[in-house]
Amino acid sequence: MQEPTAAGLEPLHAEEGREGDDALARVLALVRFLRVRCPWDAKQTPQTLRPYLLEEAHEVADAIRAGDDGDLSGELGDLLLNVAFQIVLAEERGAFAAADVVEALEAKMEARHPHVYGDADAPPDWESLKAAERESAGDPFHGVSAGLDPLSRAARVQERMAGFGFDWPDLAGPVEKVREETAELEHAAAEDAAALGRAAAGDASGSHAPAAPPAPPRIGEASPEVVDEVGDLLFAVVNASRWVGAHPANALLGAVEKFERRCRRMIELAESRSLEWKGADLATLDAVWEEVKADE
Repeated sequence: MQEPTAAGLEPLHAEEGREGDDALARVLALVRFLRVRCPWDAKQTPQTLRPYLLEEAHEVADAIRAGDDGDLSGELGDLLLNVAFQIVLAEERGAFAAADVVEALEAKMEARHPHVYGDADAPPDWESLKAAERESAGDPFHGVSAGLDPLSRAARVQERMAGFGFDWPDLAGPVEKVREETAELEHAAAEDAAALGRAAAGDASGSHAPAAPPAPPRIGEASPEVVDEVGDLLFAVVNASRWVGAHPANALLGAVEKFERRCRRMIELAESRSLEWKGADLATLDAVWEEVKADE
């Protein structure tokens, strides 16, 4: 809990304190205890612990996605341990203490909630408020983590510029941009395919057998031009996703999970009908796929 302010008053949210909240302080004591008594814990640094912090954050997100409260409780504990570890390491090098972390957080939240802590009638515009904070830093992308997954980072940088007014006026803009980038990708891919075709024809010169059509490239074999166009297309799709209020990473994850689920069901149906699905032609598999979709 925050120390009393200069006026001798506790913050307004102090009234929401509950019995057992001090359990969080025990995590700091746990880390200090381990630092003294365990050789492994004693030699850790902020950098050595960074991969574990990221891993635990992802495992918390996975537990939330699965809706498994039992798993979530354990994963939050692991994440909390990593957060506490970073605070204790900061204490040891004299950088800051737990109270500094909490007080800075309280000050930030109070500033962002004038309708709760002050006399404002309505919540502030969130993006405008954050844009004003970043303007003082002189960099519109200040605080955007380089470690974010690309879809989340794309959405975040787009939101940042939107806060300064650099944005489409409506959904029609990003949707049209998706069409434009799709056409540019098709053009770049066609040029690649034509170049591959010419190379294959050259290799086959002198042979009477017709040249086989080139196989599609594997991931990682695209030309720099195609990679660039794919990036532009994905960025445009993120913009459209943002404009309809869908987080692109969550939307894509849902689509991946749906695809996996339907593929497993398609395989089950094919095998129940004694179809050798691994060697089946596309039309056969597509018919089973449509059945799976219809059942859902």
